[in-house]
Amino acid sequence: MLEKIFKLKQNKTTVRTELVAGVITFLTMSYILVVNPNILSAAGMDRAALFTATALASLLGTLFMAFIPNLPIAQAPGMGLNSFFAFSVVIGLGYSWQMALTAVFIQGIIFLILTFFNVRELIVKSIPVAIKDAIPVGIGLFITFIGLQNAGLIVSDPNTMLALGAMSDRHVWVALLGLVLTAVLYYRKVHGAFLIGIVAGTLFALSLGLVRAPEGSLVTLPPSIAPIFVQFEWGHIFTLDMLIVVFTFLFVNLFDTVGTLIGVASKIGITDDQGNFPQLKPALFADALGTMFGAVLGTSTVTSYVESASGVAAGGRTGLTAFSTATMFALALFFAPLFLMVPASATAPALILVGLFMITSVVKINFADMTESLPAFLTIVMMPFAFSIAQGIVFGMLSFVLLKALSGQFKRISIAMWVIFVLFIVKMILDAVKVV
Repeated sequence: MLEKIFKLKQNKTTVRTELVAGVITFLTMSYILVVNPNILSAAGMDRAALFTATALASLLGTLFMAFIPNLPIAQAPGMGLNSFFAFSVVIGLGYSWQMALTAVFIQGIIFLILTFFNVRELIVKSIPVAIKDAIPVGIGLFITFIGLQNAGLIVSDPNTMLALGAMSDRHVWVALLGLVLTAVLYYRKVHGAFLIGIVAGTLFALSLGLVRAPEGSLVTLPPSIAPIFVQFEWGHIFTLDMLIVVFTFLFVNLFDTVGTLIGVASKIGITDDQGNFPQLKPALFADALGTMFGAVLGTSTVTSYVESASGVAAGGRTGLTAFSTATMFALALFFAPLFLMVPASATAPALILVGLFMITSVVKINFADMTESLPAFLTIVMMPFAFSIAQGIVFGMLSFVLLKALSGQFKRISIAMWVIFVLFIVKMILDAVKVV
């Protein structure tokens, strides 16, 4: 049955490899079960209900990705989008969280329509090859940056913005142990090297007193979702602010999703010379459905997670990996104390090594042509420095159109790229006006 559904032999993988890869993907992104409720509760939403909503939205979104496009990509409420939801829309603009949920739901509907008419797919296919080659590299650096932060190796500094963390921090040693162990096991081709490294790191953290073993029963019923379930507010649907909010959700989610899909698909090895892959449209459908159902459940925009690359690095190739991840989210509903005991420092090595695997496509970039290399370079560096996959793509595509146009290479610019260019400029103007 699994062979028929997920085509394991065709994708040169096994059930065991897929299941282990799914667990690894879950462990590298399980932080969302803690972080998302913390962020959205700042908007006045019920934190306990948010835990359940986050787990359920991640479960459904990942199942959509497993069965519709058959890809090893997990979905969950997106980082950055949840901050925009809570701190910009609710706290900044003063609207209710119910209004923000309504905007997320509308965005999901629009995405579904755009996907049905191939508009999203057209946008993806219109992205220049140089940008597509740069996206996995930028995402790799972005993931590595997250891993280094989680490890405590990179910390904020008031003078230099970033600095090396204190080597006296025991979390640093947890991460370093896990990194060395995982790298050695991976070199020796030990199956489940990433998972073994995460477990070893967690046990080491436990021995150092950095985490505590769950007390009492490990099995608990999930909190009620009633306080935030289907809480929509339609009173501001035709206002300019609602338009701006929906557009921002659309903008960030589209290019976060596009960047993640292209980046992860390239690591699976299913992209063609243009960076496209057969399951693109079904994957975009799964993304749109995830966002709609997430809003109904009571959480911010659900999107594809770049941490899925950790499962791909562990051998995941099909939707069975995503199904395994979804199963872990289902278990997390009842075993939250056990899953949440894994510290970020124990999952940091997986993120760092995934970053290593993803930068390999940098060799495909034509650095001899400035009109190709500079857009690619901006795509790469803006992702970690702006802490946004979407902004990396924005700067890359804007510079591509400008450089090609100013150098007289108008034939290299598609109509879709011109449309995207104008939309990006309009978005920047709206952001500038909003600030003023």
